[in-house]
Amino acid sequence: MRPSRPAHPARATGRRRRLPLALAALTALAAAPVASTTVWAADDASPAAGPASGPVNGPVNGPAGGPVEGNAELPSDVLDLSDWKVTLPVGDDEDPTEIYQPELDGYSHDPYFEVAPSGEAVRFRAPVNGVTTGGSSYPRSELREMEPGGEDETEWSSTSGTHTMTVREAFTHLPEERPWVVGAQIHGGDDDVTVVRLEDDELWVTEGDTRHHHLLTDEYELGTVFEITYVVSDGEIEVHYNGELATTLDHSDPTNYFKAGAYTQANCGNSSPCDDDNYGEVEIHELTVEHR
Repeated sequence: MRPSRPAHPARATGRRRRLPLALAALTALAAAPVASTTVWAADDASPAAGPASGPVNGPVNGPAGGPVEGNAELPSDVLDLSDWKVTLPVGDDEDPTEIYQPELDGYSHDPYFEVAPSGEAVRFRAPVNGVTTGGSSYPRSELREMEPGGEDETEWSSTSGTHTMTVREAFTHLPEERPWVVGAQIHGGDDDVTVVRLEDDELWVTEGDTRHHHLLTDEYELGTVFEITYVVSDGEIEVHYNGELATTLDHSDPTNYFKAGAYTQANCGNSSPCDDDNYGEVEIHELTVEHR
């Protein structure tokens, strides 16, 4: 995962105020596609019926709903980042740099968080020698959903309401020796609940500590755009792959939230060389979250 593009200077590094929550309706995606959208639905709104259908390699749309012409300069030109924060693989040991709104809208950091060369996706890159959080030994360049208004990190219950995230993305680079990268996940409390994880050419859905819960494909080719949708309600998590239900997990917990980006599952202890040129990378074309 390592194409290059003209350097775009990093802006406003350092820790900031917390950012709003990312929530987006799949129905809105079907009716008026948006690269990234967040929606809080009224309590009496009907729940989402499931993932939006349509070709996985269809047109990409910008935050305002119009087509991206391939000349985006900032990640926020491609994705609506209003209700997200980003964690980067730089900063202090166990205290990585995190960028919150409103700063996030004007921010990029070459090469870890920037517009992809196509101008139609956001690149997330995390090298094996990157800074990690205190709760993990692996680096990440990853979005985390936040509460509307940006004051607090969000959490929601898997047994109340319906919570949906759709991400249209591609893995574009894997680390050496341990070619494992996570591209999307549901996190709960202090650990991941389920993730979409590429291991070499095998694309897996995990369940807790079970790495190989469900195989999506064993013929994944880097750069292939695919769509994952999580639908969480009534103590169950449905995982849809390219519009088809792939697996259903039982899960009851009140402390869940969505994440998306590149979470490299390798570090200098198990992957060589230990440098910036050994990394995991994901490009996100569309991202929607909805809570009803």
